[in-house]
Amino acid sequence: MRGLARRFLFVSGLFTVVLAIASCSHRRITNLAITHVTVIDGSGGAPLLDCTVIISGPRIASVGRATATAIPDETQVVDGSGKFLIPGLADMHVHLTGAGEPSGSRRFILPLLVANGITTVRDMGGNIEFLKALREEINSGKRAGPQIVFTGPYLDGNPPSFQPSMVVENAAEAALAVDKLQGGGVDFIKVQSRLQREAYFAIATESKNLGIPFVGHVPDSITAAEASDAGQASIEHLTGVLLGLSGKEEELRREKLKTPPPGESAEQARKRNRLWLRTLLDSTSQARTATLIAKFVKNRTWQVPTFPTLVHVGFVTPQTDLGEDSRLRYVPRNVQAIWRQGRKEQLEGYTAEDFALRDEIVRRSVEIVGKMNAAGVPILAGTDIAAPNVFPGFSLHEDLEYMVKAGMTPMQALQAATTRPAEFLGRSAEQGSVQPGRRADLVLLDADPLADIRNAQRIRAVIVNGTLLNRVELDRMLAGVERFAATH
Repeated sequence: MRGLARRFLFVSGLFTVVLAIASCSHRRITNLAITHVTVIDGSGGAPLLDCTVIISGPRIASVGRATATAIPDETQVVDGSGKFLIPGLADMHVHLTGAGEPSGSRRFILPLLVANGITTVRDMGGNIEFLKALREEINSGKRAGPQIVFTGPYLDGNPPSFQPSMVVENAAEAALAVDKLQGGGVDFIKVQSRLQREAYFAIATESKNLGIPFVGHVPDSITAAEASDAGQASIEHLTGVLLGLSGKEEELRREKLKTPPPGESAEQARKRNRLWLRTLLDSTSQARTATLIAKFVKNRTWQVPTFPTLVHVGFVTPQTDLGEDSRLRYVPRNVQAIWRQGRKEQLEGYTAEDFALRDEIVRRSVEIVGKMNAAGVPILAGTDIAAPNVFPGFSLHEDLEYMVKAGMTPMQALQAATTRPAEFLGRSAEQGSVQPGRRADLVLLDADPLADIRNAQRIRAVIVNGTLLNRVELDRMLAGVERFAATH
């Protein structure tokens, strides 16, 4: 009987343990805690050492000293010892649907954005219905992805520079187009390079009347100073800015707007462009530079330099050619073919003098961004994906590196991708910093980005709207993109 009793007690105890394990395995985890982490909250202040950050659902619940923060029951704990927590990053110039739909955005672009810590994007030109569908899939939890704000089609002259575009050739057409886009649910109006003056200023007026910001290129027919005074909220790619610094701005603008001579050869066109760029650089005026920067500060005209596009698309040289870059394994074959053709056109037939001019344009652009930042012009991070040679996600980190080269501190560069976008979007109370009540979009790093901005690439985990994606899951996402790229 004693043996039977012992066996009964053993089985009974085992049954109790099994029940306990089953209960634990099905227990609902409602909170996430990152403990003993250094918090870089995006405010510009000193890092907060040895913190515990509690996340409840999609929001940050608390940020406090690890020794004084109680961890609630039913909490998943991540040890942040030796690690750094920053706000999720924003890429403020993307084209999500620019790599083929329906798969390009979903299986190529979005996973690379998330794996690189990007949790907010501003789409600067795409099909409204495609973008709405993509945003709904993300918001519903069907797929991981960043928050999306968008402009929809460009407003441009005839013929338009890119598609999708709405051609507007006079004030009436321009106002109607703004009305239609706002009615379609866009967050911004995007202006392009070929707009004529009448249409451009009508867009500015109608956008102001409707209370919707307008952003984009400075059209060839408009000066950067006029765009700033008209209320253009952001200028992309420094369009019109270097020209606005020239003492020969009007002469150079007239030359740019001229129709090319009949029968002009490719070599003649390159020679003409070389002379134009040389004159542009040689005619820079310090007085005009100071005046334009002061206007940007006064009007709070935001700048989105998009350094990756500037370097690898507009002014590519043999030194900046990415034809053998290891990141190409994440780029679909059909997209790579387009990129190769673009690189070929940018390199073929050009001389050492052309490449030296391109290098100088980049140096001057970096220099002017540094001057604007020092004067108080607000700067936003952006890349212009999926332009050729611009890698979704990865290139945003390159943009931050160029900002530091321009003289911005690592903190200022981080803010250009965190707190500044939140401010621009009117969402400072919602996102962009590591504070209670903010959206739980965060990046956990293995090294200090304030010591070296390149450390922002050393990602241990990404938290998107409260959902934790650890390094294993991020690597799985990258592997999925690589497999997709190899077959498309």
